[in-house]
Amino acid sequence: MLTVTLVATFAAAAMWQQWRAIEVETAERGRIQSAWILVGALDWSRLILREDSLAQGGDGTDNLSEPWAVPLQEARLSTFLAANRNVAQVEDASTDTADAFLSGQITDQQGLLNLRNLAGDKQVDATAQRQFARLFDYLGLPRQQLDQLAQAVLLATTREGEPNNTPLLPQSVAQLGWWGLPQPSIAALAPHVTLLPVRTLVNLNTASAVVLWASADGLDMADAQRLVQRRESQYFRNLADAAELVRGSSAISASTHAVASHYFEVRGRLRLDGAVVEERSLVFKQRGDVRTLWRERGGLSALDDTALGPKMPRPTSIP
Repeated sequence: MLTVTLVATFAAAAMWQQWRAIEVETAERGRIQSAWILVGALDWSRLILREDSLAQGGDGTDNLSEPWAVPLQEARLSTFLAANRNVAQVEDASTDTADAFLSGQITDQQGLLNLRNLAGDKQVDATAQRQFARLFDYLGLPRQQLDQLAQAVLLATTREGEPNNTPLLPQSVAQLGWWGLPQPSIAALAPHVTLLPVRTLVNLNTASAVVLWASADGLDMADAQRLVQRRESQYFRNLADAAELVRGSSAISASTHAVASHYFEVRGRLRLDGAVVEERSLVFKQRGDVRTLWRERGGLSALDDTALGPKMPRPTSIP
């Protein structure tokens, strides 16, 4: 009886170890597969932006009527592969695409107020400070937080490379908590601001009414909403087209506004079985060249999403 018990115990332990090894291998395989699929989605989005920059007969503008601005709603990955191979169903034992769902979107980052604009030549830029002051007032955020934010941006950019008492420059708006900004304020600012590597102009063709209003001195909300309504039927090919619609001709200026963009955010989301993997990338576009500046990725199970709350992805720098 003792011998039978020992044999049964050893057999159960061996089966448990084998089951655990299979589960670990399956999870690792799914993680690697998801990562490669998202890399492919990023390459596809870069191709769309590159073709947009090389479009024959284009007027050089970036607007919401272009293909890159159409979000990809969640769709089964196998449908893309089947369409590519001109077959009804993809039979490939190396990839489990039947239960993989892909979604994503490309967002113009120059349709937002750039926090980097706050850093002027050894002092806080006065124009950018007025822009953000209007936004803070609109959102009901205290001006003290704006002053704190402006000083941090100035120190982090003008004293970059000096380790002593220099704030670390965040990579995204979600990381503004490094500078002591409260999470409710970050959540309120997130739909309207961005943090880019260089100073940028606001794109009149992609900015929201709130961003347009905050970005222009002497522009009221009615004018900003009029600009948004006009571009839905006809986007702005130049600054003069937009200036005709506002009362003050000086509100739209080449020093603060543009009709084209260079920085875009690419978001991808892959749902495979019970896991969800998301990736966010910052892409720089100029004519004939599209480069990924940085990429960050996060993954969590469906149960973790509800039980533990959202998780911040770990950034991965791309040279």
